[in-house]
Amino acid sequence: MDDRLILVTGATGYIASRLIPRLLDAGYRVRALARDSRRLNGRGWSSSVDIVLGDVMDAPSLASALQGVHSAYYLIHNMSSGRGYPERELEGARNFASAAADAGVKHIIYLGGLADPEQQIAPHMRSRIETGVVLRQGKVPVTEFRASVIAGSGSISFEIIRFMTELCPIVAGPAWFYNKSQPIAIQNLIDYLLAALTNSNAHAGVFEIGGPEIIYYKDLMFKYAQARGLKRSMILLPYVPLWFMAFGVGLMTPVPHRIAYALIGGMSADSVVKRPEALTVFPEVKLVDFGEAARDALTHLHPLHIERVWDNGQSAAQSIKHEGFFIEQRKTRLDAPPEKVFSILARIAEEKNWQVEASQHPERILIRKPRAFGDEWLEWRVSWDTNLTCLTQTAFFAPRGLGGFIYWYFLYPIRAFVFPSLVRAIVKRTSKG
Repeated sequence: MDDRLILVTGATGYIASRLIPRLLDAGYRVRALARDSRRLNGRGWSSSVDIVLGDVMDAPSLASALQGVHSAYYLIHNMSSGRGYPERELEGARNFASAAADAGVKHIIYLGGLADPEQQIAPHMRSRIETGVVLRQGKVPVTEFRASVIAGSGSISFEIIRFMTELCPIVAGPAWFYNKSQPIAIQNLIDYLLAALTNSNAHAGVFEIGGPEIIYYKDLMFKYAQARGLKRSMILLPYVPLWFMAFGVGLMTPVPHRIAYALIGGMSADSVVKRPEALTVFPEVKLVDFGEAARDALTHLHPLHIERVWDNGQSAAQSIKHEGFFIEQRKTRLDAPPEKVFSILARIAEEKNWQVEASQHPERILIRKPRAFGDEWLEWRVSWDTNLTCLTQTAFFAPRGLGGFIYWYFLYPIRAFVFPSLVRAIVKRTSKG
């Protein structure tokens, strides 16, 4: 067994996308478990890991994935699978615990949710806690971390806070927005997950982890607004239907309705650290508060810093919201060499006096187009694909406040005309020889 071989489950998820690069930097060999390997194609680290296909709901598929593994991270949840997901989560945990024991795995590290199991809590939080119980019932020692809101670009909780605060000058919410949370910065969460690999005092145990401050849920939005330079106010109502809030979040943020329903329901109770043993066991983790984590996320609000979770090489056109951006992507195949296509793109950018931020011959040109209500970039990527050149055109727009949302949606018909016209101009020039 190689004590440097680490299995990361849920490899297509947010936590894994932040954990895997840190593991590689620390010198570990990483095996990434995914149900669909194509979803990892756009990750910068995908060529540096061993990608294996598997599903915790399919027990036989886990044997080869766990072969030779020393430690395994369990970062799986099934909230998006619809009704009955708690039962599926427990079944998946049983399958994994059994397969890990059979393969001789020495250690499982699990990330769960922070809540008081003795209180009335949402099904989502109850399921997270019970999943940890099931894993610990197996033969392999388990280190379980329980975390509240995760502050960082790409975190589901943070993206809800970001998009809703940007959009709404006045936020209406239920009275239980006065419940308390103890958010943890993504960099601190990864610090804990990494430290658990080598800390013998944490080889088996449950650790509640959070940042240095306890905050009302409502104040998370105000702290983000302050970091962004926005003025926001809030109206708290005696009752707002959960389905109505989840519908709005699903419509305006990157978070699907089903997941938003589960997460918002989890805010109906406090999520704070009551057993702070992690501070003693992991003294090397230097905690960052929510405001600093939000400022860090905004500092890295740039196309070169985000995970390209949408870029699976399959879809010709996509429109998504991701890590603070509205993103539109279109792909076209051209019968011309990549170098020629790139030179045409460079000439077009020069003719239009566009601000070129990055140029990597013959692969990419990134152009910044400052706007009054946000920041916009246009990226062209050139690649060779089945005897043709693939030209990928991607627009990134980070809205600033309500005006940014209005700008993006109001100008959609214009973009629908302008972007294809740019591609037609490139095609025309390549055909001239």
